[in-house]
Amino acid sequence: MKKRYTIIMAALTSMAVLAGCEKAENGQTNASKPNQELVYATVKDINDMNPHLYPGSMPAQGKVYESLVENTPEGIKPLLAESWDISADGTIYTFHLREGVTFHDGEPFNAEAVKQNIDAVQHNAAKHTWIKLSTKIVNTRVIDESTFELTLSEPYYPALLELSMTRPYVFLSPKDFMNGETKDGVSGYNGTGSYRLTEHKTDQYAVFEANDDYWNGAPAIHKITAKVLPTGETTFLALQKGEVNFVFTDDRGTDSIDAEAMDRLAESEDYQVVRSEPMNTKMIVANSGKADSPAHDKAVREAIWHAIDRESIARQIFSGKETPADTLFSSNVNYADIGLQPRAYDLQAAERLLEEAGWTHASGEIRMKDGRALTMKLYYDAASLSQKTQAELIQNTVQGIGMQLELIGEDSSSIANRRSTGDYDLLFNQTWGLAYDPQSTVSAFTSETAYYHATKGIASAEQLISQIEEVMVTTDEEKRKSLYTDILTKVHEEAVFIPLTNGNLTVVAPSSLQGITFKQTQFELPFESMHFK
Repeated sequence: MKKRYTIIMAALTSMAVLAGCEKAENGQTNASKPNQELVYATVKDINDMNPHLYPGSMPAQGKVYESLVENTPEGIKPLLAESWDISADGTIYTFHLREGVTFHDGEPFNAEAVKQNIDAVQHNAAKHTWIKLSTKIVNTRVIDESTFELTLSEPYYPALLELSMTRPYVFLSPKDFMNGETKDGVSGYNGTGSYRLTEHKTDQYAVFEANDDYWNGAPAIHKITAKVLPTGETTFLALQKGEVNFVFTDDRGTDSIDAEAMDRLAESEDYQVVRSEPMNTKMIVANSGKADSPAHDKAVREAIWHAIDRESIARQIFSGKETPADTLFSSNVNYADIGLQPRAYDLQAAERLLEEAGWTHASGEIRMKDGRALTMKLYYDAASLSQKTQAELIQNTVQGIGMQLELIGEDSSSIANRRSTGDYDLLFNQTWGLAYDPQSTVSAFTSETAYYHATKGIASAEQLISQIEEVMVTTDEEKRKSLYTDILTKVHEEAVFIPLTNGNLTVVAPSSLQGITFKQTQFELPFESMHFK
């Protein structure tokens, strides 16, 4: 490990020297020119920008589409809906829409457009089972041009939170629908957001231009280009050369450049590094439902937990920019501060658990149980520098306790498919994040498109599902707290979600760029608030 970091630092030093020779004639690097344009590096193409499906880049979709309401540190605030009323029984939501708003193609945003979009999402409900609101909506109704009514089958406390998400309950011009639907594709990407998608060359770049007719005023940054680049030195050099001037953690937590490179940039006068408060928990998901895998064994999952040195990961791999995580959710997440017992880094405890569970071995050999070897596959995002490094560290450590991990790097869509089909032993993932937790991640425990396979093999799986269903509909706050305590205790004790670090959203930007703030989500940035001084 030490040799690896020495090589990285040497490379960064040489790159910094080269960068010092690339000053423009006026003494400024390209990165510090206030030209009202941003070019950001992204490790993947924006893909299909249909906001009612999931292949697209969430940072890109967040610029183009908007929701009825917005999640803020102060709670739910108006966005395309100026206000709303909730019936006494908690099942009917009446939204009073902002008037004078138009889609990018000039079509009016009104109650009929809201109904068409939400109906289109609901017509493809099987794709959205991870978001429980999709199972609660029973009726949509246009009351008048600017008033829309949504009826639920029962009270659902996260309804407004889920309506505020980047997708799927956001709004596309009905003219872009195909045969009145969006589930089989769309003909355009016209939202109501502060930016319009104007050009896209697959796997190369996408261009977004300011929406001059934006209801909240045209943004100061008039053009944003998302440029697809490999992670690591390529992106670092692109920053130094001025080919890109903005980098941020993408929607999978993938780091385009590592923490050491960020620090090197921050030491110059040309760039600033801005970090949000902790937003998520990065973790390894263990497939308890895969009966022929050692991951099905609780003792194996607990042993892996004890065999991970989170302090070293946070300090060495993330240079102290992330913090060790002892539980699935950090204590600042609603309902999560319940005093769960941490599992410390303790290799002796890991070996004891394996021995007691019948996983035995001779010195230096892989453990066996009932003729089966203690061997598993660990999948990581091939685009993530940190995931690969963490995987190698964990692989080396567990080998010392008689466990063998085969490391497999794949693209994010492949890993997402494995997660939904159950075709994995272990894989890297992360919680939905501050704006969505605990309700969205917890709801995903029962979703076949998310974490159902991770939880279905535990002893209390049926009770867990029942409690998750109940916690989402109860109107009794004390009952909700009690249910969350039981739910989080169960998954903690079963060790199906093995926490690594608490992550944040990190931005590398020109020092002249002002107005860099963060939303209550790790998936998008408020570009409309940014400007050059």
